[in-house]
Amino acid sequence: MSLTFQQRLNQAQLTRPMWLLWLLSAGLIALDGFDFFIIGVALPLIEKDFGINASQTGALAVAAIAGSLLGSLTLGAITDKIGRQLMLIIDIGIFLVASLGTALAWNITSLIAFRFLVGIAIGADYPISVAYITENVPERLRGKMVISAFSFQAVGALLGALVGIAVIWSFGKIYPNPEPLLHYGWRWMLGVGLLLAILVAILRFQFLLESPSYYITRGEYGQASQAASILLNESIEITPESDPIETKSPLNYSALFSADYRRQTLLVTIPWFLQDIATYGIGIFTPVIITVLAFAEQTDLSTQTINGAIGSAFVDLFLILGFILAIAFVDILGRIPLQIIGFLGMALGLAILAIASLSATVNIWLVFTGFIIFNLLMNAGPNSTTFLLSGEVFPTAIRASGAGLAAAIAKAGAILGTYTIPVLKESLGVSNLLLILSVICILAAVLTYLFAHPELGIALRTRQEARDARERGVERGE
Repeated sequence: MSLTFQQRLNQAQLTRPMWLLWLLSAGLIALDGFDFFIIGVALPLIEKDFGINASQTGALAVAAIAGSLLGSLTLGAITDKIGRQLMLIIDIGIFLVASLGTALAWNITSLIAFRFLVGIAIGADYPISVAYITENVPERLRGKMVISAFSFQAVGALLGALVGIAVIWSFGKIYPNPEPLLHYGWRWMLGVGLLLAILVAILRFQFLLESPSYYITRGEYGQASQAASILLNESIEITPESDPIETKSPLNYSALFSADYRRQTLLVTIPWFLQDIATYGIGIFTPVIITVLAFAEQTDLSTQTINGAIGSAFVDLFLILGFILAIAFVDILGRIPLQIIGFLGMALGLAILAIASLSATVNIWLVFTGFIIFNLLMNAGPNSTTFLLSGEVFPTAIRASGAGLAAAIAKAGAILGTYTIPVLKESLGVSNLLLILSVICILAAVLTYLFAHPELGIALRTRQEARDARERGVERGE
């Protein structure tokens, strides 16, 4: 009997097309990270330039996240219908238009609208990227390659902080008067997102390839053979005998809520929802929180903004280190244990920040210790594993739909965190707010355990699959 496409893929070495697909996905995720987090640096300048009120500030901060919820929920399912390749082209087109609009926005309403459109494009990236990598790399490398691509979110976030610092510093050198910085600085910051979108578009059109697994689920074996031959760098013939369609009853969106997949859906949605309450609630406002806790005694807006951005860039370095830890340990510890450890670490970091906020005097070291632990364990754990699991626990026919639903539910948590944290900060105080977020992270750890544990569940199964994959690699002399 001839080998299936998946068996051939699992036996293959990494090829140039695999690396190009990975690089494209990583580039999209870096763009997402930049666009999500640059707004935290630009926000103080936009507030002064447009003279906006608190609710407009909240709407602007949450606009891209709200758009990503809609994009993940709708475009993920559409991706399973029209294919990964076509949706990527549409997605990049949306990015280009929206990024240009944010840099040229004429009032706060237009800026919010274009940020929402940016979010729709970001929302499509999550299911597309995880499906592309999951379906087109060997199983033994899947966890590491998905997480390493997702780690570019931290690269994008760090780039956002560095761009903010560079723009503020440059305007300060060129213009002694702060007015040009207020009116044009944020436009330059957001305009860099357009340049990044152009770079990703150039990369995209250098290499167009549909996932062979997508063609197989549709019974399009001729196209599947062509795509597989390109992907594996050898002539491959895929037939109904070698690769029968996964299920005789075609799966659709409703299958995500069926008895067969309900537990997987709960596992990839609820913990990610809770994680994003903390991740985005803290992440977007990191420069602001650092300024409040560490640099509140400074009165000059430019000095406060650049110090907040520098502090944000420093703690963002630990986002990247967290991803490195995730890549190193995802197959050693397993997805679920790593996720639980990460949630508990996030809770610890937030508790330390809460203690720092109670101090009568500024304790910069305690503030940065809390942020470092939070960022490090977040990316070493749930910020990596939730994304990875969303692409692993569903079959190809509904993979992008499931990943899209998970990302959409997560972004609902992000909206909740982003929009309510400024309000709760005013009503409850910083320390109580941080303690609430710490409890949310502990709850997420408990629910991860409960959703994955029955009959040893996904937690041990993914570890065993990883171990088996490594053993198969050894047997082949790799």
